[in-house]
Amino acid sequence: MNQPLAGYAPAPVTARMENHGSHMLKVAMQTGNDLFARVGSMVAYEGFVQYEPNPPAVRQIARDWITGEGAPLMKCTGDGLLYLADYGADVVVINLGGDAISVNATNLLAFDAHLQWGVERVKGLAKFAGQGLWNTKISGQGWVALTSRGKPIVVDCGGGENETYVDPDALVAWSPNLKVKGKRSFKAQSLIGRGSGEAYQMAFSGQGIVVVQPSEDSTDRLRVRG
Repeated sequence: MNQPLAGYAPAPVTARMENHGSHMLKVAMQTGNDLFARVGSMVAYEGFVQYEPNPPAVRQIARDWITGEGAPLMKCTGDGLLYLADYGADVVVINLGGDAISVNATNLLAFDAHLQWGVERVKGLAKFAGQGLWNTKISGQGWVALTSRGKPIVVDCGGGENETYVDPDALVAWSPNLKVKGKRSFKAQSLIGRGSGEAYQMAFSGQGIVVVQPSEDSTDRLRVRG
């Protein structure tokens, strides 16, 4: 019985965060190197790992985190291996290396607790989405894990004057230095945003990337404050 299952055994640890398959995240936990993770995302762990739901640091920073009932986080501490997942969604692991990324909160699975992060309004969209949309900006030297409803595509905006257009429901993350604005499409109103029914797209320009998921489920979108 063990032989057919051998191919599913954990691989040796090579990094702080890495994929185990495409739908699970493996985190090498060490004392003093804490982790913030989505509440309910733990599927297994080895060693000694403790959890603190909604710690004070999260409550203070995320009080304006408008994502429905919020995207609650837990603080994970200890030594061992921690496995996280989000209902079979694809997991994307990023080593920031001093860079920054803006993330749709519903696509945020885990990140190193020492990273700088906060909630920001997405500029340039208020007239299209009421009072505007919100995202989470994370920066510093450390690791971040995102989720995607299906295998994502990473679009390089190229740094030119051309714009990259994304349906808000399909957006996962983007480089925070990109310029963002909304564009309404009257002629194609019935064709744009199949899942959301939105008549506008988000236009990105500048030097950076945009991460897009194939799903346009309205539960995965950036939330509207109001």
